[in-house]
Amino acid sequence: MESWNSSIHFCQWRGVTCGRKHRRVTNGEIPSNLSACSKLILVYMVGNQLTGEIPALLGHLSHVKFLRFTNNDLRGSIPPSFGNLSSLEELRLQSNGLTGIIPEALGRLTNLSYFMVAANAISGIFPMAMFNLSNIIAIDIGGNKIQGTLHFDLAVTMPNVEFFSIWGNQISGQIPIAVCNASSLIILQLNNNRLTGNVPSLEKLDKLIELELDTNALGRGREGDLKFLCTLVNNTKLLDLYVGVNNFGGALPKCISNFSSSLLHLSIYRNKISGRILDRIGNLINLEVLDASENQLSGPIPFDIGRHQKLQKFYLDSNFLSGTIPDSIGNLTMLIEVSLAFNNLQGSIPSSLGHCQNLLAMSLSHNNLSGPIPPQAFELPSLSIFLDLKSNYLTGGLPLTVGKLKNLGAFRVSRNRLSGLLPNNLGSCVRLEALFLDGNLFERPIPSSLSSSRGLVALDVSDNNLSGDVPEFLVSFGALKYLNLSFNDFEGLIPSEGVFKNKSATFVEGNNKLCGGIPELHLSRCNSKTSSDTSLKLKVTIIVVILGMALVFSCLLILWFRKKKEQPTTTCAENSILQLSYQSILSATDGFSIQNLLGSGSFGSVYKGILEESGVIIAVKVLNLLNRGASRSFLAECEALRNIRHRNLVKVLTAISGVDYRGNDFKALVYEFMEYGSLEEWLHQSINRNESDNMRNLSFFQRVNVAIDVAYALEYLHHQCETTIIYCDLKPSNILLDQEMVGHISDFGLAKILSADRLNCSTNQSSSIGLRGTIGYAPPEYGMGSELSTKGDVYSYGILLLEIFTGKRPTDDMFKEGLSIHNFVEAALPE
Repeated sequence: MESWNSSIHFCQWRGVTCGRKHRRVTNGEIPSNLSACSKLILVYMVGNQLTGEIPALLGHLSHVKFLRFTNNDLRGSIPPSFGNLSSLEELRLQSNGLTGIIPEALGRLTNLSYFMVAANAISGIFPMAMFNLSNIIAIDIGGNKIQGTLHFDLAVTMPNVEFFSIWGNQISGQIPIAVCNASSLIILQLNNNRLTGNVPSLEKLDKLIELELDTNALGRGREGDLKFLCTLVNNTKLLDLYVGVNNFGGALPKCISNFSSSLLHLSIYRNKISGRILDRIGNLINLEVLDASENQLSGPIPFDIGRHQKLQKFYLDSNFLSGTIPDSIGNLTMLIEVSLAFNNLQGSIPSSLGHCQNLLAMSLSHNNLSGPIPPQAFELPSLSIFLDLKSNYLTGGLPLTVGKLKNLGAFRVSRNRLSGLLPNNLGSCVRLEALFLDGNLFERPIPSSLSSSRGLVALDVSDNNLSGDVPEFLVSFGALKYLNLSFNDFEGLIPSEGVFKNKSATFVEGNNKLCGGIPELHLSRCNSKTSSDTSLKLKVTIIVVILGMALVFSCLLILWFRKKKEQPTTTCAENSILQLSYQSILSATDGFSIQNLLGSGSFGSVYKGILEESGVIIAVKVLNLLNRGASRSFLAECEALRNIRHRNLVKVLTAISGVDYRGNDFKALVYEFMEYGSLEEWLHQSINRNESDNMRNLSFFQRVNVAIDVAYALEYLHHQCETTIIYCDLKPSNILLDQEMVGHISDFGLAKILSADRLNCSTNQSSSIGLRGTIGYAPPEYGMGSELSTKGDVYSYGILLLEIFTGKRPTDDMFKEGLSIHNFVEAALPE
């Protein structure tokens, strides 16, 4: 291309679009005439919006050493002509849309050190000729559709390989011994494939930092499957060990307690591992995550578990554990999440749990725990996701310290033997979204103080001995979608407004003294006799009040002082406000039909669904786990949403992590459905859902109100959360509107919580998510690798404001040749 020369700036080259501020390439195709630059050594086009195919003529760049096209939207296949690039040392093509096969000709690139093509749609079999490239340091083909086996001698043909990743493909067969002889390996990722058989000795991998074998079919479900773990005992550098979701059987080998104390993550969940938890597992004193859930472990939880004072996530649920919960669990002061549910644990809940002041979520459900709930268990103001004690044999009343759960979202004590009055300070839980008290022996009325918990989405007090009138304040709970008052002794008039006008959301059977309500509830009419009886009771009450004024006044004073002592508490939402499975989501979305598809994003698709039992309309975000970064996006969104609640943030009803009917990993987030879609659809008329043009127009005041809603949400994330959250991807398509045209920020897949993250080794950087945000909305400096900050969100908010009031996208075709949305608006303003 004639214009591509050093006499003019490259932003003026034909076919190239640059950002205005930093003058970087932001759009276009890779020009085939680039091959005329015969002396090129480096081609760096990372994180732009490049489209089209990779020109085959680039194979003429005989001097090029580095080709980097990561994080674009390139299509087509890898040109076989790349096999002519004899000087090439790095080929980085991750996170594009490449298809086809890996050309056999690449086996001629004898100087190649880095071959990174993860997160594409490449298929076929990996060419055997490439395993003869002795200079290879890193190979990453993860997140594709590559088939075949691992029958090659990695240690001989690639003696310098440090990073070897084939995650998320369709590789089958056994792990050959030759792979495990590659003594230079630092990271080995074989997860999410179809590997079978036993794992060979890993003794020679003494430099290994990360080993990922999870989500395969390894092991034979019998004793001896895990003996390969003993070959890692002398490895002093191992940080991460993942062998979950396989077919490993037998007991845990005792050698695990001799692992290096540097181990941070040990995951063995969803296997067939039996026997007892090792008494000396406490030797792994630096463990941060221990996940042995969904196995067949038995016996007690060892007292030695209290030595893991850096443990943050502790999962032993869905086993056959017995005995008591050791008091030493109170030594785990760094604990964030603990689940001991679905076991056979007995005895009382240890009061030492009150020392775990960083807990966000705790589940002890479905055990045989008995005795009263210790007050110390409620003296955990950090609890902000859920507290689940259901299906045990707990007795006594709810401790008054329940008022200290200021941030709790979901509280479940269903199906126990709890009794007495519901504490007045239960209403202090103003962030509570799910409250399940069903299947107990609670008495008397629902306390009026519960009217403070206006964010309730689900309330179940069925199967108790509660009495009195149905609280009128429940009518004003706009978020309430599920209310179960059945099988109590409530009396009087049932309201017909709010949640009570929805038969599929309200359950009142088994209360013989109730009347009125909507016809679908089939209750008797409230006749005049009832009214006259009510009037008589009122008159008698007034007379008693007048005659006994002094006594009543004294009682009121006493009640007032009690309420002063019982300050209200708050709560938040469990991972599962709703108990949903893969099957229920499949049914709700009609098998993820295209008719229910609301939209697709970087890491998955969003579907509309209707829950069969309740008729509640939901939005389901299904992660595409083959996309590199999708799992990380799921974790980021769960991390960001686990302790935040605000009227201008879309509410997450539950998170689902399991397997689909084919046995593949399945992760999804279920949100409250926003009736009026995204702000994007209202601002740009090209997107429609069959509404008339008049309905799709926003008035000036509606635009102002949405802008204010978004500002409130950002101010909350930046300044009111316990830990600052940077949203990172503010744009109209991520702002959803409810029935009252109130704006809600959604999609926290790229959100960043400001905390000290563990530094990844340099070889893993190529697998990162990349540029955070969307071109046009993200601050330009993010593309240069600048540190994330709240100022970036403020920049995105400024661009959003301009788009709201001009109706122009920042990437509109009119913004070229130096014109941007910013100076477009600036030029329209008076001097």
